[in-house]
Amino acid sequence: MMPIYIEHMTFINRLLYLFIGFMMLGNLAGQTTYQVGSTTLTESTLISGINLPWEVLWGPDDHVWVTSRQGTVTRINPETGASSVVLSKAVMNGGSGEPGMLGMAMDPDWANTPKVYVVYCSGSSWNGTEYLSSFDWNGTALVNEQQLLSLQAGGIHNGSRLLVLPDNTLLMTTGDTGDGGASSQNMNSLNGKVLRINLDGSVPSDNPIPGSYVYSYGHRNPQGICAGPGGIVYSSEHGQSTNDELNMIQSNRNFGWPNVEGFCNTSSENAYCNANNVVEPIYTWTPCVAVNGMEYYDHPAIPEWQNSILLSVLGGLGGQYERLSVMHLNSSGTAVLSEDQYFASFNQRVRDVCVNPVTGALYMALNGGSYPGSGPNEIKEFRNLNYVPPTAVDGCTYPGASNYDAAANLDDGTCLFAGCLDSTAINYIAWANVESDNCIYASLCPEDVDSDGAVTVTDLLLILGAFGQFCS
Repeated sequence: MMPIYIEHMTFINRLLYLFIGFMMLGNLAGQTTYQVGSTTLTESTLISGINLPWEVLWGPDDHVWVTSRQGTVTRINPETGASSVVLSKAVMNGGSGEPGMLGMAMDPDWANTPKVYVVYCSGSSWNGTEYLSSFDWNGTALVNEQQLLSLQAGGIHNGSRLLVLPDNTLLMTTGDTGDGGASSQNMNSLNGKVLRINLDGSVPSDNPIPGSYVYSYGHRNPQGICAGPGGIVYSSEHGQSTNDELNMIQSNRNFGWPNVEGFCNTSSENAYCNANNVVEPIYTWTPCVAVNGMEYYDHPAIPEWQNSILLSVLGGLGGQYERLSVMHLNSSGTAVLSEDQYFASFNQRVRDVCVNPVTGALYMALNGGSYPGSGPNEIKEFRNLNYVPPTAVDGCTYPGASNYDAAANLDDGTCLFAGCLDSTAINYIAWANVESDNCIYASLCPEDVDSDGAVTVTDLLLILGAFGQFCS
């Protein structure tokens, strides 16, 4: 998912939204509506027929952009539904199965550098390559491909979502390609990781491992990523058969796979977690429901969803759990208070979501009712037609900033990102610009297994509990 680029919205665009909104209010007969508390959402189909839409995002040109797993990027006018294919690539297996064209992101300086970043898989199922490439937008097509990064691709578990951070670096999620997690704990492999990359493809100088793209590790198949309050980065990750995860991504931290699934709640997992700097998820699902693309929502158009993560749910292999999950967060964004579920009656795999930053409308990509995807393939819009977008309001428009203003629609460059600024801390945040005074440092005493600041009987019991285990 991408930051919101509202500063590019022109006055004419705003008048157009207002005009179309009033016209639509007069034509509600026969349209399906859904009630979210006191808010009425009106459903419409933006486009159908894109074969297996995978990424859907709101672009800085006020259009909806969609990747298809079969190798295309489509650009859609959200008010008229007019569309054009702006990129077509040959992809692994023609896009059947899990690999193909996947994540996409836009350059944050679109006015001066109109580039689009795309992930796609090429080659054969078990001997393929996953590429992160940039393309120039010339007004009608994506051209001048530059391959920025490549890694092993597989028939399954390729990730891959993209997120541009406030410091103009790019996070990319990658999967373990079905190797059982061997690559996830291998720091020489880019698989099973969250990678951090400069927009020119180079390694950021402040990455946790010098010369390496690796930002976090121990991942199985993370297929969702977004920024939330205070600069928190969230990721959704597929479990094996239990323990789908919602994680908060942290620099240089181990997320456990394949040694830990979900929380550290067995004796062997506790020992591994304490010894290996493991981060536990903030929420899990058992059995797996197949969590996917996600977006942080804090728009006043749907007040019931403010300060929530909108999470796409594919429904697992059996397809019995497909839905949109709304994960309501606490004020700091560090915990899930509750989960609400919507649109399960569609019986379609929900692949991804994005939000119109002006109207607050939700766009949802549907992949049919069966794994790994089938017809009908649609992008649906859900919109509160009673919400009238405000006139231009200056403020911070990035949802992950601590001073994010949901009413602002013209970014004034004042966004603040609180976090630990000490690069030696284990919770260092590279893009933070305000010290949060919450830096956490690795224990100076390796015998302090539970990291409580003292070597006690508890540490001895943990060591004895792990005695005799083989470590690899």
